[in-house]
Amino acid sequence: MKVGLIEGSDRGGRDDLFAIAARSGVAVLLEAGQAIKIINTHGKQVIDTWAFNAEDIAEHMSMEHSRAFMLKIVPEIGDSLVTNKRRPILTVLEDTTPGAHDTLIAACDRYRYLELCGDSEHDNCTDNLGFALNALGYERRYTPCPLNLFMNVPVATDGGIDFVSPTSEAGQYITLRAEMRAVVAMSACPQDITPVNAMEPCGAHYRILST
Repeated sequence: MKVGLIEGSDRGGRDDLFAIAARSGVAVLLEAGQAIKIINTHGKQVIDTWAFNAEDIAEHMSMEHSRAFMLKIVPEIGDSLVTNKRRPILTVLEDTTPGAHDTLIAACDRYRYLELCGDSEHDNCTDNLGFALNALGYERRYTPCPLNLFMNVPVATDGGIDFVSPTSEAGQYITLRAEMRAVVAMSACPQDITPVNAMEPCGAHYRILST
């Protein structure tokens, strides 16, 4: 099982620092009003991020519903992401990165790596989501399209897209507030074939905050 590890000496307090191990996933339970600060510790690392209604994970953060709600492709400070029932679930409170995040690309899975390199056993974000939810006692029913934090997928004027290296630097972060009791799952994307993680997947950190 690939689950994030805990780091930091002040465990039990507001400033606890938790790790998402490289190529692995972790899920946390947030009460409404709590926030999570997701830190790109080393820079250039994509974090696939999902949110689910903790009382019914069939209700989940939806990128297609969120784009219609925000009327934009990339969320910015003050924007809320909504569920497949069109209810706000996460709101962006802070973003110290240049703002390049992705709402278009599906989570990597064994079929993606079978296509890219012929290796269906490659670590992948879809499996990481399942492991992370299981660790909290939930079962992954399917994999919604994630909010790909720090992922840089520019859209050209002709509608074309490309996978390029993230613009985020070491220590930059984004803070998301839960608008309902929610399970937030994160995967330190293991993609090492395209430039998504600058070809060098690594870990990241997060903090839980009361707002």
